[in-house]
Amino acid sequence: MANFKDFVDSPINSKFILQGNQAFALGVVHSGYHCVDGYPGTPSTEVIDKSLAYVQDKIKVGWDVNEAVAVAVGVGHAIAGFDSVVTMKTPGAFQAGDAITTSAFYHAPAGAFVLFVATDYVPSSTQHVIDLRHLFASARIPVLEPRNHQEMYEMPWHAADISRQFNTPVVILASGILCHSEGLISTKQARTITPRELPKDLKSWMGMPNLARKAYNFTTQQRIPQVREWAEKSELTKEFIGSDDWGLIVTGESNIIVNEVLGSLGLNPSILSIANVYPLPEKRIKAFAEKISGNLFVIEDGDKFVEDKIKLLGINIIGKDEDSVITEWTPELVIEFLSKHINIDFHLEKTKLDITPVMRPPAICPGCPYRAFGLTVQKLRKQNKIYTGFGDIGCSTLLSFLNAIDTCLCMGASDSMRQGFVLSRPEYAHRTISVLGDSCECHSGLDSTRNAVFRNTPGVKVILDNSITAMTGGQPAPTTKNNLAGIENKFDLVKAEQAEAARVVTVDSYNMKDVEAKLIEALDLSEKGEFTTLILQGPCVNQVESKKKQRTLTINYDKCKKCGKCNICPGIELDENKTPHFTNFCTNCGGNTPVCMQRCPFDAFELIQEEKKEKRDLKIEKYVPSTNIDIDKEKLPKSIRLAIRGIGGQGNLFFGKVLAEVAMNTPYADTHIVKGDTHGMAQLGGPVISTFSCGDVYSSTLVPASADVLVVMEMSEILRPDFLDLLKPQGTILLNKFRALPPNTKMSDYPDYVEIKKSLSNYNVIEIDGNEICSEIGDKQGKSANIIVLGLLSTIKPFNCIPKEVWLNALMKLSPNDVIKTMNKLAFEKGINYEISK
Repeated sequence: MANFKDFVDSPINSKFILQGNQAFALGVVHSGYHCVDGYPGTPSTEVIDKSLAYVQDKIKVGWDVNEAVAVAVGVGHAIAGFDSVVTMKTPGAFQAGDAITTSAFYHAPAGAFVLFVATDYVPSSTQHVIDLRHLFASARIPVLEPRNHQEMYEMPWHAADISRQFNTPVVILASGILCHSEGLISTKQARTITPRELPKDLKSWMGMPNLARKAYNFTTQQRIPQVREWAEKSELTKEFIGSDDWGLIVTGESNIIVNEVLGSLGLNPSILSIANVYPLPEKRIKAFAEKISGNLFVIEDGDKFVEDKIKLLGINIIGKDEDSVITEWTPELVIEFLSKHINIDFHLEKTKLDITPVMRPPAICPGCPYRAFGLTVQKLRKQNKIYTGFGDIGCSTLLSFLNAIDTCLCMGASDSMRQGFVLSRPEYAHRTISVLGDSCECHSGLDSTRNAVFRNTPGVKVILDNSITAMTGGQPAPTTKNNLAGIENKFDLVKAEQAEAARVVTVDSYNMKDVEAKLIEALDLSEKGEFTTLILQGPCVNQVESKKKQRTLTINYDKCKKCGKCNICPGIELDENKTPHFTNFCTNCGGNTPVCMQRCPFDAFELIQEEKKEKRDLKIEKYVPSTNIDIDKEKLPKSIRLAIRGIGGQGNLFFGKVLAEVAMNTPYADTHIVKGDTHGMAQLGGPVISTFSCGDVYSSTLVPASADVLVVMEMSEILRPDFLDLLKPQGTILLNKFRALPPNTKMSDYPDYVEIKKSLSNYNVIEIDGNEICSEIGDKQGKSANIIVLGLLSTIKPFNCIPKEVWLNALMKLSPNDVIKTMNKLAFEKGINYEISK
């Protein structure tokens, strides 16, 4: 499996399937930037985390404690003459708003200064759907919106050139859909940029009221008009003249959504495609509008920013309704929108099912160190000892589903909210708590701690310290042992809290008795006017080594009374008789004392007795890739599309990676390949969807009735709204007969399999029990089920047009060692040889 350094060192015109964030990161290196800073925030994190962190020999890279700090560090790099980029998501731009908008009005020569801001207009992992273009335009900062994965790679060139030429910050506003989907890109010739010489002094970077007015006037009357004139000639605006009499003006990622729709429906309007959305190329827009004899439409994500500006030009254009809440266009929304104004031959009857899927709300991971605390608060609330919990951003937000918190405002604000509440209602000081993670405390929560001491506000602030920035994938925080460069962190959270003069108490987050005792003690002291920061320490289970996550418990069913107290985690489920059973998701609480064991009042959980383990008779063979594979291009369809549904932890991401690698070794590599995956709050055990398309395709978001195959890894997930609507009329459903029961869900709440089959009676369904077949190859945990299903998929039309050898080569290339290669080959062949019931 190629790593990011291989991409960086590749020759010109190399082709890769990259996540949008990785494509952008590769463009940053190839276009000659010197420095990158940021704060982790889905969907922007992988620019640094999965990419630039691995090439620190080529570029200065670092995580900062928050976005405002990162922006100021980036400005410092630029003042020093070095090209810099700062990464964040939408809320981060607001957190850094002062630094961003102030930096906008400096105009002294400097290195390029670029902000990469990822939007989340769904939203999937953010509380914001606000359109930042209004803010950036008011600050006179040019804004670029990449339209596809190739432009995610190329946009760093454009942004750096604009920034240096016009001495301005530049914003690359990237769609979260592009950031987290993958697409085929081709590399350019890398370049080296020489840092600018330092000036005699830095007085040009002084900000005072009288200077601010002059800078605003200069930026508004000189710099922005110059950038606008550049925009009129830029390749970032492209015009396509079609055969239909109507036209479209489309911005950003909406372009690939629109193209996907037009291709599916056989429509051919004229299109003005715009990536430089501020300032707009007004002359080109006017010239394009004059060419359109029919209706002219505008499609853009976010607010009606471009639409309003076009209307100010006196152009009659049709856009969103006055009170529209569309912030991110989907193929279905585009079809619905256009159908109101032009005749479109597309009719989709929404699938209506009499049964519903099981609810899978976002949840903390199996074995998460937060669970013991959440259950403790749940208990104390029932006893009326806690009235409410003020929550924060990150994994701790998911404690809402354990009834441990009620509110969430923004990063670091939980205790500030608690303070305001308690200052107004002091009688509740001993019955309210605030909760946040260690990275949030370091981000901006320490300000609230200081304020509680400053305002002498009694109460309890709980800091859940897992020593990592967990929700975004495990990036180093100030509390992590080492920083991104591998240098030992000197920051000490406990000492920092003590330095604020707060009462500080630490406790093992997996010790339920201690957690409850220390929390009750802190609440009692708050009634006497004391402010306590209670730090619960325990590592993120996803950062724990694998051997510690191997289950060491068994259940003594002679002692078990079926009380259900252990049904608290995806690692355990109850059968129809309320008998608990461990699932494949159990992580053994990362080697700590399992919480389910502590909850059991009958001591039914016991350590597994050491016994001689059976040796797996697995013959390891070196795989030799097949060569000179003959692929009949004429037999390949123009496009192939597929969607996969399952739950987090079933291997959907790997499934998609193999499909992409397969396509790269076919003639589809000369067309286009895209894949999309669920990110953000899709925790282990939560519902996830992935898509894959190759050939004459544009977007990872599928048009209804366009998928050749739907793969379902967890059987009730087939019932998710709109999923069946993706399937072509003659398409195939590949259904894996695996069931996963969410915590606190009764077996009677799970859809009956007979009813699921009945609801699919009008579809072409192929059933397989991949998890059961796993046992035939010695995989008792069912980890190879996705590979078995993949093998079966390779035999189903239209995927069977691709030779078996191509599939095996791809699978083996992505399998990291000979043991896994052998297991995956066995699993894949089990799928290929599976006898489909007629």
